[in-house]
Amino acid sequence: MKNKVDFLVIGSGIAGLFYALKVSKSGKVAIISKDNIDNTTTVKAQGGIASVMYNPDSYDKHIEDTINAGAGLNDREIVEIVVKEGPTRIHDLIKIGTHFDKDSEGFYDLNKEGGHSESRVLHFKDKTGQEIQRALVQRVRNNPNIQVYENHFAIEIITQHHFGELVRKSTPDITCYGAYVFDQESKNVVTFLASATMIATGGCGNAYQNTTNPVGITGDGIAMVYRAKGVVENMEFVQFHPTALYNPTEKPAFLITEALRGAGAILKNHKGEEFCLKYDPRGSLAPRDIVARAIDTEMKLSGEDFVYLDARHISKEKLMNHFPTIYAKCMEIGINITKDMIPVTPAAHYLCGGIKTDKSGKSSIANLYAAGEVASTGLHGANRLASNSLLEAVVFAHRAAVDSENIKPQSADILSKIPDWNDEGTIKNEELVLISHSRKEVQQIMSSYVGIVRSDLRLQRALDRLEIIFRETEDLFKASKITVSICELRNIINVGYLIIKMAKDRRQSVGLHYNSDLLDPVQPKV
Repeated sequence: MKNKVDFLVIGSGIAGLFYALKVSKSGKVAIISKDNIDNTTTVKAQGGIASVMYNPDSYDKHIEDTINAGAGLNDREIVEIVVKEGPTRIHDLIKIGTHFDKDSEGFYDLNKEGGHSESRVLHFKDKTGQEIQRALVQRVRNNPNIQVYENHFAIEIITQHHFGELVRKSTPDITCYGAYVFDQESKNVVTFLASATMIATGGCGNAYQNTTNPVGITGDGIAMVYRAKGVVENMEFVQFHPTALYNPTEKPAFLITEALRGAGAILKNHKGEEFCLKYDPRGSLAPRDIVARAIDTEMKLSGEDFVYLDARHISKEKLMNHFPTIYAKCMEIGINITKDMIPVTPAAHYLCGGIKTDKSGKSSIANLYAAGEVASTGLHGANRLASNSLLEAVVFAHRAAVDSENIKPQSADILSKIPDWNDEGTIKNEELVLISHSRKEVQQIMSSYVGIVRSDLRLQRALDRLEIIFRETEDLFKASKITVSICELRNIINVGYLIIKMAKDRRQSVGLHYNSDLLDPVQPKV
């Protein structure tokens, strides 16, 4: 079965929906949503979206904060583009219907988060992502040029490989023609053909045991592009959010927004000591890579699985008004944040690398774009500055939309060559325990050996163990009917391999990549 559209969007978070709305003026759009359209990483974003709004803030300050957080590995031109175009895209979100909190004088109420020199984070209480998603979904649902396919899973992007041509990484003209998509209800694989395809599938948090990402965030877009011989980069830079609520039975981990530390909350160890100042003069508001390593070190010193975030000195009124979601969540498990310290632990949160894109969001594969966490634009360098992710998503979704509107439709001759998905000879595999066990094993390998602190020995051990699981899984995939679980397992193995391989190749401890065998003498060992 073939479904032809002008624009195919794989992913339904802020980047995918914003792009879809922009290009819908130029043609028919299909949005592929793995789950329902409201269950995305965007919805989990609590803190907000960073943008220069008022004096004394300035573009230069935001640019320098971003580059400092990224350890100087950022692409300065890209940083300048995002920071300077950010306010216009913020106004786009407001026009779409997004609400941001204002103060008593009618100005936007701006939070300050780790690594920021000024207050510049727009927010809607502590559920900014949920509010942005609400506004975007409402507009998408009411747009006659956009069709949303919920509970559909993209298996592979379609290139000339699928009509028999040899495609290598060195092939200069790899072209995307759409994607093979699994309808989870009918169990059929549908061929979606498009002039332009946008990958907006988010990161790969579920390659790790403990993550703030929804359970379906398994690196799907990155793995698809990698298998299609597209360029993927900087995968070693996995950001662990320092403060996820310590509640081992819950997945995904509940995020305790950095804005709470911006409001004055302080990290303390089990002795009740404020410890972050030992590692950085900015204390609990140092950039995330430094704070996460500090927490990791304190946990190893104490033998405990968590540290505490102390917000007891902040007024009850402020906690209730600004952080109602966190207050309610903690109360559910018996923690009153006005009286009790909050147990927190780092969790895999954000990928700074991904599909390499240019200034227009184009990947190395023709007619294929990427935006949001799945993309490596050059903005973040070795570590993302808090609340820059939503800003990056809308800036590059807009730029990709402008560029992709100029793409000419694919010729009927080429499209006629593309075959439907072929699963002849495969069987329905009943041994789901093999898949679930392998998934847990991959997550354990990544968490134990490729986490906040790495070493050459740990990385090699991870690579050796992952190689065995890869071979087993590929054999199972080739013999089995398509299921989401087997595809997700393949994808987390692919992204796990890329993280390990690029971590091994990065012969310097910098930003989020911290190899204890490669310490820079000017970098404190934490």
